[in-house]
Amino acid sequence: MYKRNSQGWLKHIDFIIVDALILELVYLVISFIKLGYFPYLSKDYLTLGMFIIAADILTAAVFNTMHNVLKRGYYKELVHTLNHCVIVFGMSVVIMFTTKSGGVFSRTVVYFTFGGHVVLGYLWRIIWKKVVKQFASSQHKTAMILVADEKLIPEIVEHKSPTDDFEYVGVILSNGSGDYHIGDKICGLDIVADLENAADYICRVWVDEVFIYPSHLHELEQVRKKQPAYAAAVNSMHDEIFGGDPEQYSDVYEDGTIAALIDQCRQMAVPVHLRLPLNNISGKSFMEKVGGYNVLTKTTNYATPGQLAVKRAIDILGGLIGSVLTLLVLAAVTPMIKKASPGPVLFKQVRIGQNGKKFKMYKIRTMYLDAEERKAELMKENRIADGMMFKMDHDPRIIGNKVVNGKKVTGLGEFLRKTSIDELPQLFNVLKGQMSLVGTRPPTVDEWEKYKYHHRARLATKPGLTGMWQVSGRSDITDFEEVVRLDTEYINNWSISLDIKILLKTVKIVLGGDGAM
Repeated sequence: MYKRNSQGWLKHIDFIIVDALILELVYLVISFIKLGYFPYLSKDYLTLGMFIIAADILTAAVFNTMHNVLKRGYYKELVHTLNHCVIVFGMSVVIMFTTKSGGVFSRTVVYFTFGGHVVLGYLWRIIWKKVVKQFASSQHKTAMILVADEKLIPEIVEHKSPTDDFEYVGVILSNGSGDYHIGDKICGLDIVADLENAADYICRVWVDEVFIYPSHLHELEQVRKKQPAYAAAVNSMHDEIFGGDPEQYSDVYEDGTIAALIDQCRQMAVPVHLRLPLNNISGKSFMEKVGGYNVLTKTTNYATPGQLAVKRAIDILGGLIGSVLTLLVLAAVTPMIKKASPGPVLFKQVRIGQNGKKFKMYKIRTMYLDAEERKAELMKENRIADGMMFKMDHDPRIIGNKVVNGKKVTGLGEFLRKTSIDELPQLFNVLKGQMSLVGTRPPTVDEWEKYKYHHRARLATKPGLTGMWQVSGRSDITDFEEVVRLDTEYINNWSISLDIKILLKTVKIVLGGDGAM
């Protein structure tokens, strides 16, 4: 029976558990030194101690901070350790603030626990990685046969990690130039068979598993319908699931093909690992079921249900707090807007959201009521050369903008835009689930209708109040392709921690007085 290795964050459960224990040990020692007694004798310190260990494990699970831990160098490990510890520290501060217990705890305990977690956590990871690698090199490893094109073998062998729990014990050439034959060596490995006699070799010489890397996808579909039994094999699900006569299905696949070898390994109950030749297609991939079929899904990026739940929780929390602020702002600016330009205070515009879904986006109205009608005549002043978005200096449609004695004067509308106050009502869209705090800029319908293939990538995620391009230049960026590149970069590298960084940078920019695009 094949033993499947742990997947996802559980793969490095040893690092996670000991890291949590180190954090708890640091907390206990620092608390004892500062307080003079065992901290768990205090209900408050006991609660905090239980919370930080839970927060540490939750951080590793949700943010997957131990991903590729065995492959990270000293500097990258330090960066990842700092990120992990900062998240745990931040969660601890938030819970103390929320429960109004911040004054109960010693700041010395909190800060020194954080510092000790960084130092000892980093040292633990470095030391344990060396132990794991040394232990892995001394363990019995699974004997695996490599099946691949001769030109691919050097790359495949080089890609293998010393910590892998298997070793290649031979090579079967799927095709080649004829320079290598059975008995020769390639990259230090013996060529033990070709596709014609591969199954016989695997049957007679003990092999634990087979790793197949075909050169082309069509190599997996070489099927010959030479027997009437083939139709029965396809049409009769009962026979396929519950058995039937095994000989009935023999010779369905053409001899000497990868497809035939896979089926022969199935008959021998030898596990087969199939690497699909999709190296040139960028993005992330994973196995799942679609319509009852096992498929390899290839996508730019993906989020786990846990990550989406955390992102939505942040949106709801931020939306609730922000909506209260928005109502207060509306109470203050409504009289001023109505005096300067009679009409509705809230501006509603149809925008394109995730995967092309249309929704009405809310903003505080900063333009006169005829702004949309005047847009066409002002297109020649558009700073975005390709017309994919609209932006101009001193837009006369903005409330209060005018020219007095040849001098450009701004007013209420420009102030609301400069401070991004006009965008606060979008928090209502966030609460409704149409937008997120962080995402991509939602295009207007006329902008969307001009999109080319690569522009469509911007719609792969929920639009946001702020995003990568907003904090990377904001109104200074006038090239739409640069906007697309930054939005695509955000989608490709999305994580909860990236959202938090963008939110913090947005606050800094808004307080610094930079305007929104």
